[in-house]
Amino acid sequence: MNNDKLLTDLLSAWEETYKKGQLTLWVFLSLKEGDKYVDEIKAFVEEQSNQTMTCESQSLYRNLRKYQHIGVVDFKAGEGNKGPDRKYYFLTSLGKELLNQFVSRNIHLFFNPKIKSLLNQED
Repeated sequence: MNNDKLLTDLLSAWEETYKKGQLTLWVFLSLKEGDKYVDEIKAFVEEQSNQTMTCESQSLYRNLRKYQHIGVVDFKAGEGNKGPDRKYYFLTSLGKELLNQFVSRNIHLFFNPKIKSLLNQED
């Protein structure tokens, strides 16, 4: 296997693992922006991640039910487009605090000057 193929395969495997762990962050960020129904969450994730994250609606519904069950997300019924009511999801106060603490512990690290320098360093 040549190095280009190996690099591509390794990067794909790493990104797949990374993406599985990032869906919650992206969903929570979309809801931090405001109440959304599933298609709006999906669009937010895909647009704001520059199409590097994609998610199926069924995956989102499954995750949203899990988040609701643990009390970090809830929903309210709202009008749909010429159809039945939609579920508009939102972060609960617990969900907002969870997102804030996660970002503080895991995302703000990337704003550390040494880490920023390493990330911007060309080899």
